[in-house]
Amino acid sequence: MTEEPREDRRQQPKPPKPPKPQYLSAQTAAKKLGIYLPAAPPEFRDVQHSRDELAALQADPPEWLRTLRAEGPHPRQEVSRRLGITNSGLARAGVSDSMTTAEIQALIADPPEWLHAERGRARPRT
Repeated sequence: MTEEPREDRRQQPKPPKPPKPQYLSAQTAAKKLGIYLPAAPPEFRDVQHSRDELAALQADPPEWLRTLRAEGPHPRQEVSRRLGITNSGLARAGVSDSMTTAEIQALIADPPEWLHAERGRARPRT
């Protein structure tokens, strides 16, 4: 027998693959940003967004996003949060899917009877 080393024929590990970017639908991205999708500009609505793009929008929002967050229209979840009631409470009151900040402030300034009732349901007395 010879003292020469034998060739290693075992399978060598493959280098790791680079991660693929994950894309979100415009609807999911709008939900994560807390905006009403139909009010967003077409360049946002009509494409998918990567998680990196979403993080960039959250870190440094463009003017259209700042305006939408400030003035609305706001999605149902944000409307219910600002009014201090549940989404079901909005449905019981027959409120549309979205409202602007001015409409929400008008309801808060002069609350209708249904808003008082829904706030009582949302925060039961102990």
